[in-house]
Amino acid sequence: MKKIKVFLMDLAKKNKFVRKIARRLLNFTKRSGYSKYKNKYSVNEKLILFEAFNGRNYTCSPKAIYEKMITMDEFKDFKFVWAFVDPSKHEVMEDERLEVVVTKSPDYYRYCSMAKYWIVNSIMPEEIEKKDGQVYVQCWHGTPLKKLRYDIEVDGAVLNTVEEIRRRNDIDASRFDYFISPSKYCTEKFTSAFNLKALGKGDIIIEKGYPRNDFLFNKSEKEINAIKKKLGIPKNKKVLFYMPTFRDNQHTSGVGYTYQMELDLDRFKKKFEKEYVMLFSPHYFIANSIDLNKYKGFIINVARYDEINELYLVSDVIMTDYSSIFFDYANLKKPMLFFMYDFDLYKGSLRDFYISLDELPGPIAKTQDELEEYLANIDKEFEKNKSKYNKFNKKYNYLDDGNASERVIKVIFKELFKWKK
Repeated sequence: MKKIKVFLMDLAKKNKFVRKIARRLLNFTKRSGYSKYKNKYSVNEKLILFEAFNGRNYTCSPKAIYEKMITMDEFKDFKFVWAFVDPSKHEVMEDERLEVVVTKSPDYYRYCSMAKYWIVNSIMPEEIEKKDGQVYVQCWHGTPLKKLRYDIEVDGAVLNTVEEIRRRNDIDASRFDYFISPSKYCTEKFTSAFNLKALGKGDIIIEKGYPRNDFLFNKSEKEINAIKKKLGIPKNKKVLFYMPTFRDNQHTSGVGYTYQMELDLDRFKKKFEKEYVMLFSPHYFIANSIDLNKYKGFIINVARYDEINELYLVSDVIMTDYSSIFFDYANLKKPMLFFMYDFDLYKGSLRDFYISLDELPGPIAKTQDELEEYLANIDKEFEKNKSKYNKFNKKYNYLDDGNASERVIKVIFKELFKWKK
């Protein structure tokens, strides 16, 4: 069976027509299966479904909104449902109103059809048709550096042409009722990338800050030390957090998106192991495992770690390429650097960027030699970029203050808060 799936995936990569027919047949089958739930259950006005990264994590703005809601009297009569691929891997903040379900299970589809509100940070399954009265809150999962959806202009992805990306976007975005934005910049880019105006959704943006970043403002030194202890970080070591993103052109049939490690870890370990511990977490799309066993004591694999904000808080430096994590991390006013070894290919053939890289509040390395030089002198680099850092936060993070969740909730559930005015 696996060989057949690999063969069909390879065929779909090579032939756009085959891919189109296969997807339509699959979606028709899934929609037919979902229709029995859609038609059987009515909408419950006090039921909220939460999901992050298609059920892979308990994190991001859905988590922040949920944890704020369970402290608010306005939601005392509500029921909350969290969906996960594997619920056993996640420690959801307990509450008597909570139920946890497995994604794509009968319970999951039942609650999707019943929930008045869907609060998610990624794409909802295409087969789940929204009923009249249901409210889809799209939180998204970060301020974008690389271009998204309608703004992508090059056919560099192996599984989707620009046309296919846009078609899939319209199916998803036409269901949106609210879209959370942390800044004027994001509002502009989200409106364009998700084709909101053309879909009649130009007025759905909630520009109140990112709930996901409240966490960064509300943790004590004692709590941060507890996180370090949980991760096994030695007290005498600084922490470098490395999070590379996926490449649209690196995909293996039967596996998924893969990542080719371009960093010489042996050399890197030899140079920095006395001073640093590295937390390594590739993008959640990346399916291949990278063998890190030989780097035990230097590299801690946090690829399946639920809460990325905890990793930000314990880190002294972050290193990425084109991931948007540095926008959130900038709230902490700590050093960052960028390893863009394939910059020309990425910019010209895959995604391109929304902002000038001159705005980045950290040095850009295109070779390992440059990267090691920058890290060895990271404090000097940080001081050199202080003014740029401040300017960056004033443009992209000016609404983040630890209270965004409450502001967002009061917009989505404005009817509940009317009596307080």
